[in-house]
Amino acid sequence: MAEITTIARPYAEAVARLAKEGNNWQVWSDALSLATQVALDPQVAELAGNPAVPSAAVAEVIVAVCGKGLNAEGVNFVRLLADNKRFGSLPEISRLFEEIKAEQEGVLDARITTAYPLTNEQMAGLMAKLETKFGRKIGASQEVDAELIGGVVIQVGDEVMDASVRGRLASMAATLIG
Repeated sequence: MAEITTIARPYAEAVARLAKEGNNWQVWSDALSLATQVALDPQVAELAGNPAVPSAAVAEVIVAVCGKGLNAEGVNFVRLLADNKRFGSLPEISRLFEEIKAEQEGVLDARITTAYPLTNEQMAGLMAKLETKFGRKIGASQEVDAELIGGVVIQVGDEVMDASVRGRLASMAATLIG
């Protein structure tokens, strides 16, 4: 994983510079997301990995599939990736770009895992508390994991807050055993 990140980081940083210069972060975010979806398609991935297929042909297929989802800079970026045979790193480029974008916008990503789906009101209340705690805007994604039994696990960056029943039971078990 570290190797793919090492390869992807310069591309993500270059796209971030372009996005900053043009103040078009969302345009690049959408373009990278679309290009990643296309590159992850099994047929396109097989085509990109085939040494008998010229990189220019692979780029044109991806550009054609993406259609108007890519502006001229996006088309050039796809062609650059094709020339350097780096389509396999496109998902990581996109992920790193999103991290840079969130940092530029002052947004922290939070992953909220609950035993049951939260209502809109519960989610809004939780987001307000997290924004107060961290002093930044929070972008959250919610996952449901019935094995939590109840409660919530929140991951913001490297910090994990486990207020789940499963976590409390595990903590009690460790105390009783130790």
